[in-house]
Amino acid sequence: MNLELHGKKAFITGSTAGIGFATARSLAREGTAIILNGRSEVTLKKAIQKLQEEFPEVPITGFAADFGKADEVDRLLGQLPQLDILINNVGIYTSGSFFESADVDWFRQFEVNVMSGVRLSKNILPKLLAKNWGRIIFVSSECASLVPVDMIPYSMTKAALHAVSRGLAQLTKDTGVTVNTIVPGSTLSEGAAIFLQNAAQKEGKTTAEVEEAFFTEVRTSSLLQRFAKVEEVSNTITYLASPLSAATNGAAIKVDGGSVGGIF
Repeated sequence: MNLELHGKKAFITGSTAGIGFATARSLAREGTAIILNGRSEVTLKKAIQKLQEEFPEVPITGFAADFGKADEVDRLLGQLPQLDILINNVGIYTSGSFFESADVDWFRQFEVNVMSGVRLSKNILPKLLAKNWGRIIFVSSECASLVPVDMIPYSMTKAALHAVSRGLAQLTKDTGVTVNTIVPGSTLSEGAAIFLQNAAQKEGKTTAEVEEAFFTEVRTSSLLQRFAKVEEVSNTITYLASPLSAATNGAAIKVDGGSVGGIF
């Protein structure tokens, strides 16, 4: 299927690994010019090189920026070219007791997970509206609904993204611009793979056994009963970024393996 993305330009935050990098690969495969982002110049250059080797005819660039630092965000906004697609994917989290969580933990996660998308959208959305076409996509999480007790600050930030996304979508009425939210479930990113390996080593089990136990004992609501592949999430993001998704606006699209449940 031709997703009509050839020649479009996309900026993806937090895209040197995981869902962000998989999305960059998926969009590059469609001929979309890619702008990557990471906190480290070293990891950013490696990601750019990897994509350039795979897609030599596609323009691949990138900007390093820590979205927890306002001055770096301001510099980034001054460097970004005209875009067609903005994917707000960057996210951080901490895990621990709610009663022991410090204010700084809450503020840091809100700054990176929520305000990154707010600041970028405030800058980019008017330009998309002016040319009457564009896509903004927020990457949320099943944790916005499931709210693990050891990740309440993170869940709060992911729930906030839904309100921001829906609010921005309402500003696009009668235009060719859409704003949507993707809700991934447990996904086998590099971080998840390390978690499985560490748990397997600690418990004297195989990673397959740890993964099976996670879904039978922790994420019992999952219908998929395994970690989703990053490509399974990025495929949906790529479709929503395309002109073919014009009738989907203000939506929250689950790619959660059925874990959140419900009929809506």
